[in-house]
Amino acid sequence: MPTPAEKRATFHKLHAQGCFVIPNPWDVGSARYLQGLGFKALATTSSGFAFTQGLPDGAVPRATMLAHFREIAAATDVPVNADFEGGFADAPEGVAESVKLCVETGVAGLSIEDSTPDPAIPLYDFDLALARVRAARAAIDRAGGDVVFTARSEGFIRGRPDLDETVRRLKAFAAAGADCLYGARHQDARTDRGGGEGGGAEAGEFPDVERNRAHGERSRLARGAPHQPRRHARARRLDRGDPRGARHRHGRQVRQLGRLHRQRRTQRLF
Repeated sequence: MPTPAEKRATFHKLHAQGCFVIPNPWDVGSARYLQGLGFKALATTSSGFAFTQGLPDGAVPRATMLAHFREIAAATDVPVNADFEGGFADAPEGVAESVKLCVETGVAGLSIEDSTPDPAIPLYDFDLALARVRAARAAIDRAGGDVVFTARSEGFIRGRPDLDETVRRLKAFAAAGADCLYGARHQDARTDRGGGEGGGAEAGEFPDVERNRAHGERSRLARGAPHQPRRHARARRLDRGDPRGARHRHGRQVRQLGRLHRQRRTQRLF
């Protein structure tokens, strides 16, 4: 099992090398399944995990979410990015405290959003949003600086679809030290490019990897049911001339991956 530092170094290299798909597991089983399909990194999903707990997105307590990050990071050999929502705090000081705790879970990356829990005020004002990004960056640097930090602007999924404002925020977040930028969910190719590295994908759909590469984007978070990453991985295998991916059933793969994981764990004991 690679160490957290090794996983973080791998995550940085993946971003430096170009575009890659990063799917969203919601528990240990789906994380190991996706790793077994060959994905090079994983990203947690706040909504997906919340639903497994019988809760709406945004209702999972911080301690429970941190335990989830630790569990996914410990169960897999690839880098894990943490969907850390708004950092479970309004004030920059609270965000910094939360980010410190998040880094300690062993994740390779984390994201912080500029959206609030209040539907009447869906986004933090510009200055506060920027201060929160700076606080997150400082907390990561104090912890060693190797965690990949993504700053997200959520206007397009929070009822504030203002492209100019989204771009203004993302540019300011980049200047404040964000490693990656995420303009959530905007699909127009022309405006995705203006949104910085790693524009968002529509929920339930995988992004067009070649189109994103042409636009100079890096990682994109994508939510989807198990058959969608399986179909994507199968397509990538077929591109490499390996037709075997079409002949395996989901349940059989999960059982095989479980046996392989147990064998590896046993071998490490001797």
